[in-house]
Amino acid sequence: MRKNPLVRLTVLMLVFVLAVSLLLSGCGQKGNQNSSNQNQQNTAPKEKIIRVTVSGTPNLDPGVGQDYGSSTALANIYDSLVFPQNDGTLKPLLAEKWDVGSDNLTYTFYLRKGVKFHNGDELTADDVVFSMKRLLAIGEGFAYLFADVVKDVTAVDQYTVKFTLNKPFGPFVETLVRLYILNKDQVMQNINKNGQYGEMGDYGREWLITHDAGSGPYMVKELKQQGYLYAVRFDDYWGGWDNDAPDAFKLIDTTEGATVRTLMNNRELEITDQWQTTENINAMSKIPGVSICSNFSGTMLNIMLNTKKAPTDDVNFRKALSCVFDYDSIIKLFPDSIQAKGPVPHDLPGFDPEVYQYKQDFEKAKEYLQKSKYADSLDQYPVDLLWVSDVPDEEKIALSFQAAAQQVGIKINIVKAPWISVVDMLSKIESTPNGTIIFVSPHYNEAGSMLESRYHSKSTGTWEQAEWLQNKEIDAMIEDALSTIDKKQRFEKYKKIQNVIVNDITPTIWVLDQAERRAYQSDYVYWPGAELAKQGKPITTIMGYNFYFHDFKIYPEKMKK
Repeated sequence: MRKNPLVRLTVLMLVFVLAVSLLLSGCGQKGNQNSSNQNQQNTAPKEKIIRVTVSGTPNLDPGVGQDYGSSTALANIYDSLVFPQNDGTLKPLLAEKWDVGSDNLTYTFYLRKGVKFHNGDELTADDVVFSMKRLLAIGEGFAYLFADVVKDVTAVDQYTVKFTLNKPFGPFVETLVRLYILNKDQVMQNINKNGQYGEMGDYGREWLITHDAGSGPYMVKELKQQGYLYAVRFDDYWGGWDNDAPDAFKLIDTTEGATVRTLMNNRELEITDQWQTTENINAMSKIPGVSICSNFSGTMLNIMLNTKKAPTDDVNFRKALSCVFDYDSIIKLFPDSIQAKGPVPHDLPGFDPEVYQYKQDFEKAKEYLQKSKYADSLDQYPVDLLWVSDVPDEEKIALSFQAAAQQVGIKINIVKAPWISVVDMLSKIESTPNGTIIFVSPHYNEAGSMLESRYHSKSTGTWEQAEWLQNKEIDAMIEDALSTIDKKQRFEKYKKIQNVIVNDITPTIWVLDQAERRAYQSDYVYWPGAELAKQGKPITTIMGYNFYFHDFKIYPEKMKK
């Protein structure tokens, strides 16, 4: 039966009206939602974050990480028993107090109760024991500080831990700033059983590449290799929080000048790395709200000479290179820096201000060359010089050195590599070049830290000793000094070691004590180290701790547009 046309038209009209109503209703809801979202975005507070550029993606494993970026990450993600102060002293951290045995071989630490790991577990003496034994078993990173020193570590009770030493070790408590405490249970739950450590499998190394097992003020949120580390505030941190403290920090793996400058200009970076060129630092200083922090923090620039590879295996050849180098010109590349005197920075306790200092002297360089076994065959023994491509100013150093060496008949071949490749190259004598341009910093607040990490045999194969010294006499002198309990006597022994290394061995060209210069967003960032620098007060010489973000403050409302 056919429908009435009028009825059919009426139905169609109703359907049309209903469809339009639904469409308009939908559009209205969507518009309101967008408006609401936009309003939320406009009113939502900005994340209070500190972003810093670094050279190399940080290694988050306390048993492995050791370079600048890694040290910064570890100091913020993990807690140690003691904590370094800017005046060179220590304060209790996880340990509320400690006792030293009359024989100077036992150290008993009494732990703070109620400290939580990031997963909520309580930190106890068992975790301290596990962390030390794991570090020694892996034998990398900061393990060299404790190898041959710590005989045993035991949990006396839940909150008391005792270290027994093989021999007296004067700065033992100072070195404990590099013992980062891991959550034993959490690590053991994440081991790869196919690892190289027996029943401990891989000791959690694979898992700790991108995770943490710490109790520090920040916890790992994301790590992207050759990208960044992003960590966020641990709300239950036992040390509490200031209202203006950063909610997060990000260590960005880049030192490329144009990139860093753009990030600073866009307010997407709070603090630059210390490897920026003077030209780039000066350019960034003109950005509204940006200031420059310049301070000494124990960092030195060295050219490490491979003592096991011709021609730098000859001490007189090494001394000749030390007399060829143009110190005055290179220091101009690093404003506020000063020429180094030997292997210890001038601001580290135990430094000898009277140690011999090399100067550019071509006549003296020629005298040393004549005494070397390569005097009549210089053309057959070129010097391979490596610079780190992450640090552009190092190329200028290499070119200057190359030009100066030509004046005495030494040929220098310049090679470059990124930091990750440099670390690998320096792990073997054969792949370590004759010379490596590299910055180093102390790991605790004494000359012994620099002497041990730079020249004791147990640090060979790391980026901190491309000299491959392996000198038993120096090893014995360093060990003797470190085992001396009386600080005054210990410092006198440090000075003697400095003189022997400089005068008799010369394994290094000690270029300068670096005044680290960094651009930072001073209008909305309170950086404790920068404030101390303004007042001419000392800043910690222990790598990484000038960036203890828990003590920073962020004021987003002060950010300049």
